[in-house]
Amino acid sequence: MVPLLAGLKVLDLTTVIYGPLIGQLLGDLGADVVKVEGPEGDLARAIQPRGPQGDSAMYVCNNRNKRSIVLDLKTQAGREVFTRLLRWAEVFVHNMRPAAIERLGFGFAPVSAINPRIIYCAAVGFGSGGRYAGRPAFDDVIQAAGGIAALPSYRGQDPAYVPGVMADKLAALTATYGVMAAIAARGRGMAGPIEVEAAMFEAVAAFVLNEHLAAAAFGGPPEGAGYHRMFAPDRRPYRTRDGWLAALPYTEQQWRRVLEFTGRHDVLALPWFTDPGERSAHIAELYAVLAQEMPRRSTEEWLQALQDLDIPHARVNRLEDLLTDPHLQDVDFFAPNGTGLARSARQPVAYPGLPAEPDRPAPALGADTDSIAAMLGYDTGALGALRQAGAFGMPG
Repeated sequence: MVPLLAGLKVLDLTTVIYGPLIGQLLGDLGADVVKVEGPEGDLARAIQPRGPQGDSAMYVCNNRNKRSIVLDLKTQAGREVFTRLLRWAEVFVHNMRPAAIERLGFGFAPVSAINPRIIYCAAVGFGSGGRYAGRPAFDDVIQAAGGIAALPSYRGQDPAYVPGVMADKLAALTATYGVMAAIAARGRGMAGPIEVEAAMFEAVAAFVLNEHLAAAAFGGPPEGAGYHRMFAPDRRPYRTRDGWLAALPYTEQQWRRVLEFTGRHDVLALPWFTDPGERSAHIAELYAVLAQEMPRRSTEEWLQALQDLDIPHARVNRLEDLLTDPHLQDVDFFAPNGTGLARSARQPVAYPGLPAEPDRPAPALGADTDSIAAMLGYDTGALGALRQAGAFGMPG
């Protein structure tokens, strides 16, 4: 944890990955993040595999550096405690559907009335200004809607999902920079509540179209979209004699070095090779040459050769390879650092020279309920009354 946001008060009403990752990123930067869960807990807690304390790997990897309070927001007592938390907070993040958060009474307008200086982040599936607003949204749905799933079809393959929770994590990063911009604006004197709406669909569409807008950016027809080099059939990991390898010559000099090394002087002699525009137009042919040449040598031979030739390259790492990757070991990427886990992927941004503090492990369900209630000014008698009223999910 790096205390760049030390003292910032964040109220986190989120579940699964999209919302919780926003709170974790702010917590990793030192913010005081209070996570509110219903009596049943965040759905992600139960997803297999689960650790010795009963919480899943997915949960603990998206909820470090937070405190946990259980509140039943279906009860008046639970909503009263939550309202007091809203007065305490500087940032409020939720990933509920708009109609659901409005039913609870915690949409932007009522929350702004409770706390006129709140930064209100709604992490939604589809933006509120469009016809899809309010639709349920999960990662597979957004990969399909946002164009990710269709990308393989431009190579003649069936549409496919990226086998990772791509849309949630991308949208969480988008939402986090939206919150950070609002925090910066507040620090520069902007008054009043600030609403931040981060939509998964728009985040993924912007991400996909960055390079793929292509000719459509200049007013061409929609069919002009697509960055052609990405769709070349041989722009892919290459099979070596004994494995797989990524290699990406990019400049003329890089291609020249590779072609000379492989003895492909026939390609160097082609009339289009030295013209950047023509070489780009013929890039599929160059990738095909790599695909032909790679199986002639072993992975280790290629690794050494590409290093000597100063060509961008990498092994094709499997998930288990990442866990033992020597570079990640060098930079202490998996250092437990207080999380209580044998491995925890740290925040990938480094701040050399700044003091760091140990991370806090993801909290057990409701672990901080009493201390958070005390922070809000509830004494022992009031806390007992809240329990009787079902604020925490059950009378006690």
